[in-house]
Amino acid sequence: MIYIAADSHGTEDIFKLVEFFDLESQRKSLSKEDYVIICGDVGAVFDLGEQDRRTCEILSSLPVTVLYVDGNHENFNYLEDYDIERWHGGNVHFIRDDIIHLMRGQVFEIEGKTFFTFGGAHSQDLYDRRENVSWWPQEIPNKYEMKEGLMNLDKYDGQIDYIITHTAPYEVLAELGMDIADEEEEFVRYLEDIRNGISFKRWFFGHLHMDEDLDEYTCLYDRVIELEKNVWEI
Repeated sequence: MIYIAADSHGTEDIFKLVEFFDLESQRKSLSKEDYVIICGDVGAVFDLGEQDRRTCEILSSLPVTVLYVDGNHENFNYLEDYDIERWHGGNVHFIRDDIIHLMRGQVFEIEGKTFFTFGGAHSQDLYDRRENVSWWPQEIPNKYEMKEGLMNLDKYDGQIDYIITHTAPYEVLAELGMDIADEEEEFVRYLEDIRNGISFKRWFFGHLHMDEDLDEYTCLYDRVIELEKNVWEI
């Protein structure tokens, strides 16, 4: 089984996952062969200290394996120190055996489904943060990551089951009433080009701290959903 969630922010918002899987494990037999994919801002790699240890302990205590794309509130300097490994067809960082960072522009094959992953987003509170302390310029993807994403999509002839990002394409953000900062415009327009250039079942993202369904797009914050259950149509 595969579940989708977003924005657990270290220990700040992590207990929505704990509470959900406490209930879900009472109804279903879950194991580390099942997954939850978190759409960014996990904060499992942030200070390499007590905060990270506690966050990872809680994530590891879940009855499923945790997969995640990076958001904007991650320590990219520390994250980039992890070895790059291959897993289910794409590049990953193993934070723990059961906590896996899905890198940008990758395609993964999990339970017979394909997932295109692309983390990163702009911090709206950037000017209240300190560079390399609470904010990192790598939050915005670079041209090499974006090029790699297109190359990997080409291998699948533009046919992907699900897309997992932290932020959303340009027009989806506009439809949801979001202001688009100059710093992020190139990246969200890149996502817009992907949106218009490939076929997919559904696109999941977080970042906006809301739960909203819009056509084939689902923004998550408090909700944790089971993939392919079509809960957005209920």
